[in-house]
Amino acid sequence: DAAVKAAKEAFVKWKETSKEERINLLEKLLKIYKKRFNELAEAQSMEMGAPIDYAISAQTASGQSHLEDFILRLKNFKFEEHFDSKSNNHISYEPIGVCGLITPWNWPINQIALKVVPAFATGCTMILKPSEIAPIAAMIFTEMIDEAGFPSGVFNLVNGDGAGVGTHISGHPDIDMISFTGSTRAGKLISKNAANTIKRVCLELGGKGGNIVFADSYPNAIRDGIRNVMGNSGQSCDAPTRMLVEKSIYGRAIKEAADEANKIKVDIA
Repeated sequence: DAAVKAAKEAFVKWKETSKEERINLLEKLLKIYKKRFNELAEAQSMEMGAPIDYAISAQTASGQSHLEDFILRLKNFKFEEHFDSKSNNHISYEPIGVCGLITPWNWPINQIALKVVPAFATGCTMILKPSEIAPIAAMIFTEMIDEAGFPSGVFNLVNGDGAGVGTHISGHPDIDMISFTGSTRAGKLISKNAANTIKRVCLELGGKGGNIVFADSYPNAIRDGIRNVMGNSGQSCDAPTRMLVEKSIYGRAIKEAADEANKIKVDIA
């Protein structure tokens, strides 16, 4: 409740900041992110088990990439657009308000960046609840936000479990939007809980992605499909866990899939 109160109070001034002010803070955050890059990678490898090379090249690199991309998009984004010179009609994009952000354990800093940075960029304030299984990267990111100089109350970190803290966030009357990445089961519960306060809900849930491979597909389609599903130990919402193969190449597909799977080394992080 204290975090939500702080976010609600901070929103009054934060929503009025200029695009240039937000860009300046995000660019400072990016510099600090680069400075603490290896620390973030080591934390994620330790807390969620990614091999350190993968924690560097995929987990932590994706967070930096999102930061860079959102800064670029913010620079080019028009918060107000007029239809034409002869019309008084226009579109004005305004911040939603206080956002509750709930992130998963399998891509910690990637998901934090995907939710926190756009909220910053658009003038929203927020409460972040990372997975209780993997909270360390979020704590480091919180230190980075503080070092960058974001105003007090704009960003708030709350640790805890989904059933307790997550439920309180999704049903809180002073939170205007929920963004959740996690299981379909939890997503259903969040939608039901958020309905009582008519808040916006954005869900990224588990999937059952499919590969479709035809006889004339590129030569490594089957092998790449196997490697894609095995990446991050298969723990990705977009992992392509099905493969539909044209009958004429079924035998080759079975052989190549087994061969590629046997090449993958499973070891300690």
